[in-house]
Amino acid sequence: MGSRRDYYEDPDAPKANSLKPGGSALVVDDVGRVLMQRRGDSGNWSLPGGIMEIGETLEQCVIRETKEETGLDIEITRLLGIYTDPAHVIEYADGEIRQEFAITYYGRVIGGEIEVSDESTAVRFISMGELSELPVHPTVRLRLQHHLEQRTQPYLG
Repeated sequence: MGSRRDYYEDPDAPKANSLKPGGSALVVDDVGRVLMQRRGDSGNWSLPGGIMEIGETLEQCVIRETKEETGLDIEITRLLGIYTDPAHVIEYADGEIRQEFAITYYGRVIGGEIEVSDESTAVRFISMGELSELPVHPTVRLRLQHHLEQRTQPYLG
């Protein structure tokens, strides 16, 4: 196992022992491709994001994490959804087993250059068609589906 393993709707998943607020950014370029990073810990393609730190808002967290993980500066434009499904738990090598608690914002690039961080093996904008063929966790696919639906109200779940 890498440093992280995701369980989703798995009856054999370990019980969560942690809950930490996190956020991610869904950033779309001018031709509809989504900014994704290939995680070094799982190999899955994912939205940039991470865990909130003391002293920052969740929006500031998502802006910071996107910069750290992709090299791009973004601004938050609106809310895609709140994702807190207790059926999604993430087991880390240090024994933490975290229940999902993630808020996904839409973001818009305002500067920077794409760079791969030490947390990822690749960063790029990917078309929705190509994403259907790549390894993406079901909970990230849910966010991408909500984006495709062009929801007028944020997802609350």
